[in-house]
Amino acid sequence: MKRDFQAPGRSPVFAREAAAATSHPLATSAALEVLQAGGNAVDAAIAAVAVQCVVEPHMTGIGGDCFAIVMEPDGRLTGFNGSGAAPRAATPQKLAELGVKDITDTSPHAVTVPGAIRAWETLLKAHGTKSFKSLFKRAIQYARDGFPVAPRVARDWAGDVDKLRADEVSAARYLIKGEAPKTGTVLKYPRLADTLSAIAEGGADAFYSGPVADDIVSALQSRGGLMTQDDLAACHTTAVSPVLRDYKGHTVAELPPNGQGIVALIMLGILEQFDLESLDPLGPERFHLEMEAARLAYGVREQFITDPGYMDVCHTRLIGADYIDQLARQVSLTKRMDSVPASALAPQTDTVYLTIVDRDGLAVSFINSLFSGFGSGIVAPETGVLLHCRGSSFRAEPGHANSIDGGKRPMHTIIPAMVLKEGAPFLSFGVMGGHYQACGHAHVLTNIIDYGMDVQAAIDFPRMFFDIASHELQAERLVPPSTLDGLRALGHSVVPASGPIGGSQAIMIDKARRLLTAGSDPRKDGHAGGY
Repeated sequence: MKRDFQAPGRSPVFAREAAAATSHPLATSAALEVLQAGGNAVDAAIAAVAVQCVVEPHMTGIGGDCFAIVMEPDGRLTGFNGSGAAPRAATPQKLAELGVKDITDTSPHAVTVPGAIRAWETLLKAHGTKSFKSLFKRAIQYARDGFPVAPRVARDWAGDVDKLRADEVSAARYLIKGEAPKTGTVLKYPRLADTLSAIAEGGADAFYSGPVADDIVSALQSRGGLMTQDDLAACHTTAVSPVLRDYKGHTVAELPPNGQGIVALIMLGILEQFDLESLDPLGPERFHLEMEAARLAYGVREQFITDPGYMDVCHTRLIGADYIDQLARQVSLTKRMDSVPASALAPQTDTVYLTIVDRDGLAVSFINSLFSGFGSGIVAPETGVLLHCRGSSFRAEPGHANSIDGGKRPMHTIIPAMVLKEGAPFLSFGVMGGHYQACGHAHVLTNIIDYGMDVQAAIDFPRMFFDIASHELQAERLVPPSTLDGLRALGHSVVPASGPIGGSQAIMIDKARRLLTAGSDPRKDGHAGGY
C-alpha cells in the first residue's frame, strides 16, 4: 500500500546510521543526541524514557515498571523483566482482614514494587556504555527548568482530573488551580528533578533505599498500604529468554509471562490458519477473524497467565501446534462465537513504548508504564515519585491464577517485541494501549506481513478492540461503515471507540541495504527520527 499524499498522514523516516521512535518529540530528540554523541541504542533508550517520565507523567514514570528486549546485530536476543512484586505481607488473607475485596487503581494495594529504575540500571550494565549521570541530563533539565505540555498529553490529562483531585498531594503536584494544564503550558517538577539527580549520582540503590524509599513507603503506609523498605530493597530485574514462534516465514519474539506477549503469539498462530492475505485489510472478514482470534487468546490469558512460578501450565504448551489447532477450530468464518471466558477489557494508552537501532545494528524494544492514567494517583510527597497501579491486575480473593500473594508479580499488559526473518533482525516494535497491546501486535504485524504495508502505514491503519463483558467491538472512526455493517451481519455488536486505540512505534531493519525505516504513532505525539 502506498501513501496518498493528498490525504493527511506522514511518511516513515528512512535512515542509514541510526533511528529512534518514541511517543514524544523531546524523548526522540534526547535519544538522537545520545546516539550522535557516541552512545549506543540502550544508552539512548534510557535517556529517552527518563525524559518521558517527566514530560508524559500520566503515561509513565520512575515509579513504574518496564520490560525490554535487546537484539544483537546477529539476531541474538535477551529479554529483561523489570516488573516488581507485591509486598511480602500482601496475601489474600491479609487483604480479607483489612476488608479489601477489590484492588482498585487508586488503592495503595495496587502499588507493587516499582521495577523500572532497577531494570534501567541492569540494562545499562549488560549492554550500555554510559552512566545515569550523563543520560539523565535532559530529563533533569526538563523537570527543573520546565517543559511545554504537548497536545496529546494535555488531552489525556484532562480525562484524569477526578483521579488527581481525589488525592491532596496529587492535586497539588499535577493540577493548576484544580484543573489540568493546557497545551503549551510550561511545567516544572523540582522534587522529581532532585530525585533524578540522586539516582544519577547513586544509581538504583538511591531509589530503593534511603530517603526516596522511605518517602515511598511512608506515602503508601499512610494510606493503609503494606509496602516496606525491605520490599523495595529486594527489587531485582530478571533476564529472560524471549519466547519464539514463527508466522509466515518470520520469527516473532515476545517475553514470557508474567507479561501477555504469549497472547500475541496465540493470536498469530490462530490467524495463520486462515487465508488472511486474500482478505481486504479494511473489510469485515479480516476484522472478524482478528477479533475472534483475540477473544480466544485473551480467554487463555484470563485462565492461565500470571507470574510463571504460579502458573498451572507451561507457557510453551499454550503456543504449541495442537493447542492452537484446538482454538482455531472454534472460529467460524460466518458468525461470531457465542462466548469465551468473561473479563472486562478496554483499550488504554497509559504506557510509553520506544525503539532504537544504533549504527552497529544493536536494537532495543523498550516499554515503561504506570498502567492507568497517572497510575495509582499516589505521589510520594517529598521526592515527586508517582506510583503505578500494576497490582490492580491482581484478584484480592484466592483461587485465581492471578490472585495476589506476597512476592508475586502480577500479570502485565506491557510487552516489547522483536521479529527476525531468516534468522536476521527484521523489526523492532511495540504497541501501547493496556490490554489492547497483544491484539495490537498481531494487527501491526499482519498489516506488514500479510498486506505489505510499510511501518508507518501499518501503525496508522484503523484499529478495533473488544470488551468481553459486553461483547461489543470498539471501532476507531476510520473503520468504514460497510465494514461495521458486515461485522454486525456476522453477529457482532459494534460501537464507536471512545478515543484512539493504543499507539505504536516500529523500526524495520534492512541489513543488506544498511537501511532503517522508522514509524511512530500520530494517535499520540509520536515522533521518529534518524540520521
